[in-house]
Amino acid sequence: MTIQTTRLSDPAVRAFVAAVNNHDRESFMALLAPGATMTDDGSDRDLADWVDREIFSSHGHMEVDNESNGGRSLLARYSNDTWGEMRTRWSFTVDEDGRISRFETGQA
Repeated sequence: MTIQTTRLSDPAVRAFVAAVNNHDRESFMALLAPGATMTDDGSDRDLADWVDREIFSSHGHMEVDNESNGGRSLLARYSNDTWGEMRTRWSFTVDEDGRISRFETGQA
């Protein structure tokens, strides 16, 4: 059963999912702390390149099925024009100022 984006527990993660689903690059980038990093399937990636390729130019979309760790860990069905739909896991590190300093994703 999908969790509505507006009902996700952590405000930064909620805004992240909303920005992805609304294809709002400006809001998405504003959520990230300076020097933010990310991994995909355990490998560090260039964040700007990955975000462009896997989210914005390929119309990424997240349907969250489960959250844990205070809303900072998600299981979601992620889809984009390149890979179709897959079950994914996401975990987020949120700084004291409420911005995301790191996220990790991969197939679940």
